[in-house]
Amino acid sequence: MSLFARVEPFVRTAERRSFRGAASHLGVTPTAVSKAVAALEAELGVRLLNRTSRHVSLTPEGEVYLRHCRDALNHLQAGRDLVTHAAQVAEGRLKVSMSVALGRPIVGALQRLLGRYPRIQVHLAFSDVAVSLVEQDVDIAIRIGELDDSALIGRRLRTPRWVTVASPNYLARAGEPREVADLAAHTCLQFARPSGHVAEWRFAGAAQVYASERPVLFDHGDLLVDAAAAGVGVAQVFDFMVRDHVRRGEIVEVLPDLSVEGPPVHALCLPGRQRVPKIRAFTDFAVEVLGGPGL
Repeated sequence: MSLFARVEPFVRTAERRSFRGAASHLGVTPTAVSKAVAALEAELGVRLLNRTSRHVSLTPEGEVYLRHCRDALNHLQAGRDLVTHAAQVAEGRLKVSMSVALGRPIVGALQRLLGRYPRIQVHLAFSDVAVSLVEQDVDIAIRIGELDDSALIGRRLRTPRWVTVASPNYLARAGEPREVADLAAHTCLQFARPSGHVAEWRFAGAAQVYASERPVLFDHGDLLVDAAAAGVGVAQVFDFMVRDHVRRGEIVEVLPDLSVEGPPVHALCLPGRQRVPKIRAFTDFAVEVLGGPGL
C-alpha cells in the first residue's frame, strides 16, 4: 500500500475521531481503515492516534502530521478536479497540421470554432508534407489520401470530387472544352508534387487520365486556383478548393459529367487522443467545414 493510500484513512479517522466514521466515508471496512493507519504509524515510527474502546484522539505528533496531510490532500483533490474538468471541457493549446489548400476553408470559418470554445488556443501549422505528430508535437493532422499509418487514429471528414474549372473570361476567349480531347488546345494548369511528379488529371469513362504536353506547373495548390480564377487557363482541383470562387462566379466547372471522386480527407490523431475534448471539438468543426456539399 502506498503512502498516500494510508494518508487519507488517517485524515478521515482524525476528522471523525472514529475508524467506523472514516470507513463509512471511504466506503471500506473499519478494519481496513485501522490497518492502514497502523501501517502508516509503523512506517513513520510514531503513534499518530490514541485508541480506546470508545473513540480515538490525536497525539501531539498526529496533530502536526494531520495539518500537513490535509494540505497534501487538498492539493491532490484540486489536481484531480483540474484533470477531471480538463477531460470534460475543450480547452488548452491545440496544434493542427494541414496543407494550405485544406487550411483556407478552415481559416475562413475559424471564428466559429473560437466563438464556441474560447478556451482553446489554436496553433495552425501549414505544410504539404506529412509531419510526425509525435516529433512535431501535433494534436491533429488533416491529410488527403488513404490512411497509410496504422499507428494513427483517423476520422473521415469528406471524400472530395475532382473538378475541372476555368474562369468565364478564359472560356469566352478560348472556348469551352466538350470532351477530354479538347483539352489539348487549352492552357492546362497542373500541380507539381514535392517529388517533382506532375499530377495527372482524372476523368470518368474511357479517358481516365490526362496530362498536357505543355502544362503550366504550380507547386502550390492555392496559387493554381488563383491562376485559374485570373483567366490563365483550365485547372483540375478538389471541389472544396473552389467552392467560394464558384459561388462568386469567378470560376465555373467544365466537363462536369466526367468528374470523379478524389482521395478521402481524414483528421488524424494519436491513439487514445480522439476523445480528448479539444481534439473532438476541432474534428467536429472540421467535419462541418470540409464535409459540407460540393459545388
